[in-house]
Amino acid sequence: MTVHESVLDAVGGTPLFRLNRITAGLTAAVYVKVEFANPGGSVKDRAALAMVREAERLGDLQPGGVIVEGTSGNTGIGLAMVGALHGYRTIVVVPDTIAREKIALLRAYGAQVVPTSGKLPRDHPAHVNNMARRIAAETPGGWHANQYDNPANPRIHELTTGPEIWEQTGGRITHLVAGVGTGGTISGTGRYLKQHGVSVVGADPATSVYSGGDGSPYFVESIGHFVHPATVTDTWPLSYDQGVIDRFERIPDRESLLTTRRLAREEGLLVGGSAGTAVAAALRVAAELGPEHLVVAILPDSGRSYLSKYFDDDWMTRLGFLDAADGPYVRDVVPERGLAVAHSGHTVAAVLDTRPEGLVAVVTPRKSDDPTRSAPEVLGVVDAAALHALVAADPGRADDDVAVHAGPAPAAVGAGENLAEARGRLTDEGPVLVLVDGRAVTLVPRSALEQGLAAGG
Repeated sequence: MTVHESVLDAVGGTPLFRLNRITAGLTAAVYVKVEFANPGGSVKDRAALAMVREAERLGDLQPGGVIVEGTSGNTGIGLAMVGALHGYRTIVVVPDTIAREKIALLRAYGAQVVPTSGKLPRDHPAHVNNMARRIAAETPGGWHANQYDNPANPRIHELTTGPEIWEQTGGRITHLVAGVGTGGTISGTGRYLKQHGVSVVGADPATSVYSGGDGSPYFVESIGHFVHPATVTDTWPLSYDQGVIDRFERIPDRESLLTTRRLAREEGLLVGGSAGTAVAAALRVAAELGPEHLVVAILPDSGRSYLSKYFDDDWMTRLGFLDAADGPYVRDVVPERGLAVAHSGHTVAAVLDTRPEGLVAVVTPRKSDDPTRSAPEVLGVVDAAALHALVAADPGRADDDVAVHAGPAPAAVGAGENLAEARGRLTDEGPVLVLVDGRAVTLVPRSALEQGLAAGG
């Protein structure tokens, strides 16, 4: 049995498991590198330890110093674990969109958690990274880990994760599949394995800009690249070496999250949503290959950090990823029609030209010609009838930004929710968005649900 002198000696050396049931019908072998086996529960333990050791070597982090980082959770947890053993205080800035389990874990390690909005443009002073940088500068002994641009992040994967996979597969690996967050894991691991002829595939949320998406929000944490529409200049992490990746597989949220749940129920692997993205991509890759190939997917963290999200049936159902156990469902009574959308910034006159009647969702403008339908970017609702009345009373209002006249962001229900339960949890009388896979598909008056109930669903 292995004995370690400290918890940090257990970072790395994680197991490789073969997938057996979820790969039925595939001839290529698919293995997974289970990074939740690290003592802090994620692949980020490797980078956290490497960054701290390098900062100590360079003198950037002195005894009694303070570690500061902006993170979606896992790197902060790794840094807090290292900090606890080395006697450093840790301050972690997190977006308010991360799973609550990660907040609890950070506090359990003694970290000070500073939440901020996850919906801010990159140059906003309260953006996660900008806040972390400022706190580090203003804190005596503060050191900003800066995983996004810290060369120790990808380097540790080139030195450890890549060689481990090569050795564990006996040099048989032909394809590596991993998500891209800071880019450190796939860049370092891929850089080592490409020396041995391995193909590197990026697993990316479908709307992430890394693989050509529009940058709108998605529901898988810790990978991909969201871009706020107000961001003037988008910058990518220096930890991310684009040249390492041979191709991308773009995975919609539904495929990622349902694969995540299948891994728990069919393979006994309780992992996070980014792991589901990686496995979904690995299954696509393996479907193109023969028995002479071996695919390895990196699974970044444990599903224990997401029990309130991906493994919570209510959360999944309310966002339209699952159907409730029984009906009648919302979709049974909601008219089958598209969502009328207007960008904030459009004039009232322009909206009435294209949407002369009914309810219109006012959404965040994006550079894409196709308006976003991501639920978090629906800012409010206008009624075309009210706009007509407004212009009739005062023609000059036709030039107003339509967003000025929008009501608050509407309540949302999943298309597969039980109709009575969905109506029961709505507390006001405004319009309702209906969601499928976290994206708005239609907008209806509250009365549509009530009429459906009255008719017996």
